[in-house]
Amino acid sequence: MLTGVGDLMSELKDLVIFSLENRQFGLHLFTVERIVRAVDVTPLPKAPEIVFGIINMQGRIIPVLNIRKRFCVAEKEIEPSDQFIIANTSKRLVALVVDSVIGILQHPGQEIISAEEILPTIDYVEGVIKIEGDIILIHNLEQFLSLEEEKTLDNALK
Repeated sequence: MLTGVGDLMSELKDLVIFSLENRQFGLHLFTVERIVRAVDVTPLPKAPEIVFGIINMQGRIIPVLNIRKRFCVAEKEIEPSDQFIIANTSKRLVALVVDSVIGILQHPGQEIISAEEILPTIDYVEGVIKIEGDIILIHNLEQFLSLEEEKTLDNALK
């Protein structure tokens, strides 16, 4: 059966590509609400270790997640040159601190290697793409926080 242009377009995945310490990561575009400059983060007592704190964006309180910790990237303070990716999970809006947003990548879905084939124990990675010799880990926001971290964050936000 021939594949038409419409079929090809439905197989393309739009990813927001961002960097942490010269490594590239991806996040599905449909989860991203906006990208903003880093702002001051208010510490949140009793929050899980993976949470920097919270920000107030247009009256919405948003937890700021430290994805460096999850991906074993060197820790650093949030700098004014950093960016926040404001993204939706099924439970809440979150902010991810990244060094920079590189752009949008439209990539054929069939070229994404399932994380289970490479990293079966890492729930927060959905897949891997190889592009021009680089490896991009596709981030799964739904699995980023463990159930215990979700519960602790919920309690801290109350």
